[in-house]
Amino acid sequence: MTAAVPPAPATVDFWFDPTCPWAWLTSRWLTEIEQGHDLTVRWHLMSRAVLNEDREVSPRYAEQLARSWGPLRVIAAARAAHGPWVVKALYDAIGNQIHPGGEDALAEACRKALADVGLAPELADAAEDAAFDADVRASHAEAVALVGDDVGTPVLAIDGVGFFGPVVTPAPTGEAAERLWDAVVLATSVPGFYELKRSRTQGPVFD
Repeated sequence: MTAAVPPAPATVDFWFDPTCPWAWLTSRWLTEIEQGHDLTVRWHLMSRAVLNEDREVSPRYAEQLARSWGPLRVIAAARAAHGPWVVKALYDAIGNQIHPGGEDALAEACRKALADVGLAPELADAAEDAAFDADVRASHAEAVALVGDDVGTPVLAIDGVGFFGPVVTPAPTGEAAERLWDAVVLATSVPGFYELKRSRTQGPVFD
């Protein structure tokens, strides 16, 4: 029996919340795939705060969600000022500060990231500016329209077919990354495929 060959994707979209460790790990895998396959990935904002605003969550998690607006607003402000290219660059910089860097002060993470990318430090002020929330919500709504609101971050879409995930730890590299990519592309080619899941037994591993 000949193994199925995944079709070559034309369009790849990825929605993320910059404070979500699972989205970060998936994005590192996708970044490697993007470079190795000469893909163009379009990077979009998605909000854990919006996703959970009508759900009961613990007080500790509610505080995390409230804080998560800051980096989202900063990226939205940078995109409005400089265009879509800045979304991935600033996500990389902010994510490196928060996740492997362990920076818990999100305002400081944004300031350092803006400096790393070479953007004006004044953009950090957007973290407290709710005027950018509409842009975040609109981007978030695009992801939910593809996968529904009973999922989390990240969301990956290939040629318009979206799924929550993949959720992985640590981020696969090399041949393992390629095998996962082929599997995800193949899954999106099956119209009736919706879900494949198991409970997580390990937390995020960034090294």
